[in-house]
Amino acid sequence: MNPWVQGALIGFSIAAPVGPVGLLCIRRAMTQGRLSGLVSGLGAATADTVYGLLAALGLTAVTQVLLDQRHWLQGIGGVFLLGMGIATFKAEVATAAANDSGTRPGLGGAFWSTLLLTLTSPMTVLAFAGVFAGLGLGQAATMGVRPALLLVGGVFCGSALWWLLLSTFAASVGRKFERRHFVWLNRCSGSLLAGFGLWQLAALLR
Repeated sequence: MNPWVQGALIGFSIAAPVGPVGLLCIRRAMTQGRLSGLVSGLGAATADTVYGLLAALGLTAVTQVLLDQRHWLQGIGGVFLLGMGIATFKAEVATAAANDSGTRPGLGGAFWSTLLLTLTSPMTVLAFAGVFAGLGLGQAATMGVRPALLLVGGVFCGSALWWLLLSTFAASVGRKFERRHFVWLNRCSGSLLAGFGLWQLAALLR
């Protein structure tokens, strides 16, 4: 199979399961518009590409260091999620229509927050290491640098496609919401994000 197509399928399949990053993307698309949700997703796609690059180039030493430090990464990610969940729960109600009038939050923060969140997720490292090893794709010396880069480019495109589809769908649903719906959206998504964070921190104690 063409390396780019392989990468696109891998990127799409790893991005698709809805976790804390997906929840953030959905909420931002519903409350701040499709662009905010898409930019949030692109932050996650960039992190996916970084880990995909490490796996495709066969940088096992770097990957092993990340796996050895996964407890620290998990702790940082857990604290980050907990804080974001509390802030989301207490956030003032915002709608896509209100943000279209010129009060849209900075897109830079949306990008960097999901980039950091995905980079500190041990599951992302494990997913790429496992998939690439299982398919025999983590050997740039034998497959060549160009096919490896095509593979990684495909990972980004596949992941970005998922976030585009998800943010478009969420934004279309958000346009139909009323203020009271957004109040509950903030409370539910904030509680879930904080719950993800507490679960990650509790896993460290085990």
